Amino acid sequence: MYLILSDRDIKRYMADNLLKISPLEDYQIQPASVDLRLGNSFLVIDPGTEAVSMDEEVTYRSYVQDTFILEPYQFVLATTMEYISMKEDLTAFVEGRSSIGRMGLFVENAGWVDPGFEGEITLELYNASNIPIILQAGRRICQLVFARTNTFPEKMYNGKYQGQKGATGTKIYLDKETLKNRGR
Repeated sequence: MYLILSDRDIKRYMADNLLKISPLEDYQIQPASVDLRLGNSFLVIDPGTEAVSMDEEVTYRSYVQDTFILEPYQFVLATTMEYISMKEDLTAFVEGRSSIGRMGLFVENAGWVDPGFEGEITLELYNASNIPIILQAGRRICQLVFARTNTFPEKMYNGKYQGQKGATGTKIYLDKETLKNRGR
């Protein structure tokens, strides 16, 4: 069982330096979440790619710009403006904002942030509508819902995305089972 943090809890965790979100404006703190804004870093799988594999590094085209036009049925990786650092017994769910979803924009990120994570959040964005969506850096795009774990984890997150900045492509090819199968 876990307990969702209220705005008071979020502010207390931040005051105690157990949760850091930077930059952060007061209006981003909601009753039981924190709104995160879209950064200016985007990655698109290289259009010349015939197929992607979990065993191979994926090639991306990188864009750093304040406006990105997401074409109908297009997928892009993006990042948040905010750098997050979570300590102790905190975990978080990444959720799309309802107002964004009503435009046909699906926001996902695997949906989960482990205790100990530090970095910008890479978001997977998909335009499910039949018209382009203009993405603007600095606009609120998703929200983090924080929960407290029942006990402190035995180990904190220290995975392959720790400390990431900017939209970060998949590193699934570095998974232990992939490396093991290659004899590494």
